[in-house]
Amino acid sequence: MTQPSNRLASQTSPYLQQHADNPVHWQPWDKQALAIAQQTGKPILLSIGYSACHWCHVMAHESFENEEIAKVMNKLFINIKVDREERPDLDKIYQSAHHLLNQRGGGWPLTVILTPEEQIPFFAGTYFPNIPKHGMPSFTEILERVEDFYQKNRDDINKQNESLLDALNNMANLPASNTQQLTSFPIDSCRQQLAKTYDKEFGGFGDAPKFPHPTNLEFLLRHYLATQQSGQADDTSRSMLVDTLTAMANGGLYDQLGGGFCRYCVDQQWAIPHFEKMLYDNGPLLSLYAQTGAILDNAHFKQIAVETGEWVMREMTSPEGGYYSTLDADSEGEEGTFYVWHCKQIKELLTEQEYLIAEQRFGLNGTANFEGQWHLNIKTSVADIAKQLELSESEIKTSLNTIKEKLFAQREQRIHPGRDEKILTAWNALMIKGMAISGRLLQQDNFIASAHKAIDFIRSTLFKDNRLLATYKDGNAHLMAYLDDYVFLIDALLESLQASWRDKDIEFAIQLGDIVMQHFYDNDNGGFYFTANDHENLILRPKPLMDEAIPSGNGIAAYTLNRLGHLIGEQRYIDAADTTLHYAWRSISEIPHAHAALLFALDEMLKPPAMLIIRGKDPELTQWQQACDKNYQLNKLAFAIPNASINLPGLLDARKATEKTCAYLCSGTSCKPVITSMSDLIV
Repeated sequence: MTQPSNRLASQTSPYLQQHADNPVHWQPWDKQALAIAQQTGKPILLSIGYSACHWCHVMAHESFENEEIAKVMNKLFINIKVDREERPDLDKIYQSAHHLLNQRGGGWPLTVILTPEEQIPFFAGTYFPNIPKHGMPSFTEILERVEDFYQKNRDDINKQNESLLDALNNMANLPASNTQQLTSFPIDSCRQQLAKTYDKEFGGFGDAPKFPHPTNLEFLLRHYLATQQSGQADDTSRSMLVDTLTAMANGGLYDQLGGGFCRYCVDQQWAIPHFEKMLYDNGPLLSLYAQTGAILDNAHFKQIAVETGEWVMREMTSPEGGYYSTLDADSEGEEGTFYVWHCKQIKELLTEQEYLIAEQRFGLNGTANFEGQWHLNIKTSVADIAKQLELSESEIKTSLNTIKEKLFAQREQRIHPGRDEKILTAWNALMIKGMAISGRLLQQDNFIASAHKAIDFIRSTLFKDNRLLATYKDGNAHLMAYLDDYVFLIDALLESLQASWRDKDIEFAIQLGDIVMQHFYDNDNGGFYFTANDHENLILRPKPLMDEAIPSGNGIAAYTLNRLGHLIGEQRYIDAADTTLHYAWRSISEIPHAHAALLFALDEMLKPPAMLIIRGKDPELTQWQQACDKNYQLNKLAFAIPNASINLPGLLDARKATEKTCAYLCSGTSCKPVITSMSDLIV
């Protein structure tokens, strides 16, 4: 018998909608739910997860669909379900609380019990089983114990809550370090820290599980290029970067047939992933593979970038132009089912020679690597296969393309993993940046067009009353945007403008910068809050500094406002970036490798990026722009602005168009004479 829908049925989040028919009386986090908790005096059971989370699905099936467990939950608690992708503010707060209460990291599903009046957590955990196992008591037993403790120990809980709030506020509000001189010390320290955790055998950092950590890899690229420019190239940084990117692209983290990267690998060798695909991983990785491929002229990395961009356009782009959030790990109730193969299936699809090539390429003559089946990893190079089969490399490449096409076509007939079709502003910005960079460097005009369409979608649908909204689905845009939404989008706009100039995009970037300064900046101490000054009042207003799965908002705020400030001559932006670095200095210095985004900002604060403004008409304007792209540098921004663009903002208006194509090159407060010959452009 179908259960009556609870209050989640009308939500935009697919994750919340997945729980709409649970017997649990779920509510969304809103004024109504919080008021009910206060009126009844029942503690709040807060459950935070997301739609592509495997263990979230497990706990839902074991406990939230169970009538008896639901009865206990409904009797003892006001039950609130939150999608951490829509409410990262709540997730950041209660993950931090979990860390303080348990002295270890949290994760998803996150299970937190809160006081009804102030929503202060007094118990926190992650996954709990429906019956005693894994050394844990059953979920029901946990709930009954916690509720009993709450009823009998209010004074102790109140004391703990005071200490917890003090600790949370101390974590979120560091003492200012405005007198500290900014130096490159943390940058050098980060390089050493990464070397210590680097896996020399398989690439990447640490042991299993293996995550891609794109901000740390970008740091290695930047560090290598900086040392190369100084005449003392750090070849170890280069090898750590290249070997890791190669291992990830050849391994199971990457979808060898359809493109795109999974969240992480469960093993040290990068062979078997957790099969979910997240937009926020693929945007930065797309940027990284395109940049590294272009700078090092690595054809393999360029191919990976193109295939990933094609996957985004094929599977992750909405008709309106925005990008969808995630693909699930599971299909047909099992993780990885969509992606894995039996050798018999492959043999039936290929010719005898094609199978011999596939067998060599993917190591199919060994032991199956995933529960008796194969998840495809590249095991043998094209050159070695050609040598073994006495064929030319071009023949092998042609056959491999055919093999991939045949396997992909068959795989498309399978039941696909679920797709979370909500459109998140911050994650879209990460992908817009990736599409703009890869489109520009790899001559993929369709990628640039896709980035433009996504920008236009955000501007028309998620920017209302001079403020961004965080999420959109099924015609409904809502929730006040967070710091990440604003600063990631400014960063994306600056990259898109370098790929193809549009006056409205620079105007939008400045508009967003002004909003960030007005509503997120801490004028007293420096740094940026994660939530706006008119956001819902929560128990904490975080000011996150460390990178997580995505770069830190403060890091990208300092990095991109510094760039935008130099571009248009807005000292207010540059000063805010500077004071943010001073505010974060102690944290950066203690754990540099956890602050890569802030290190990017620090590097460009110490050595302001070069700003190249080209003015002219096509076709010469495009020719000059392409010449710049061939000499792409991470610390030089190049904008090709048509002569038709007039009344430009700030300093840009002084970069006047002339009868002939010309260029203006400045770094910090120093500018070179106007460049009038394309041969003088590359400096």
